Amino acid sequence: MLPRNWARHLSGFLLAIIVLSGSALGRESEAELLQHIQREQNPVRKARLEIKLADLKLQQAGAAYGKGDVEAGAKLLETFLGQMKSAWKALQESGRMAHKQPEGFKELDIALREDARSLEDLKRRIAYFDRGPVEKCIQEIEGIRSEVLHALFPAAKPRTGNAPAAPRNSTTPATAARVR
Repeated sequence: MLPRNWARHLSGFLLAIIVLSGSALGRESEAELLQHIQREQNPVRKARLEIKLADLKLQQAGAAYGKGDVEAGAKLLETFLGQMKSAWKALQESGRMAHKQPEGFKELDIALREDARSLEDLKRRIAYFDRGPVEKCIQEIEGIRSEVLHALFPAAKPRTGNAPAAPRNSTTPATAARVR
């Protein structure tokens, strides 16, 4: 037989499960992430935590822009960018060679790629005249990603925004011989 106040016990039990599952899924608050970052000594784990905090800031920036609060959105984008730079700096200062020990570097590359897509989506959703901070953030994120890729693949040429255009009416010895 069920106790009289079974509904209260069940609701308390369900609430405890929800709270525990939320923290088990890695949904930490901003304050918890900041505390973990300050305490963390391992540079790879510290970079991962900074990436999580940066993603949280990017979500908050998107929400602020969605509400029409352009100033708050721009400030949150600056904070987001600072966290991503901090994650990159932590990995650079770790002494690890990215092409031999890619742990952390790969996660940063993936996060930068995903965040660049999110920023492009955000840029399309906001007014043309409010896009400046978002475009600047995209350029900086792509610059950091280029550095990360160069660290992961040092023999490869650094990425540039666009491939150079082929010159027009160029007459090299090989093309001059074909023309005649």
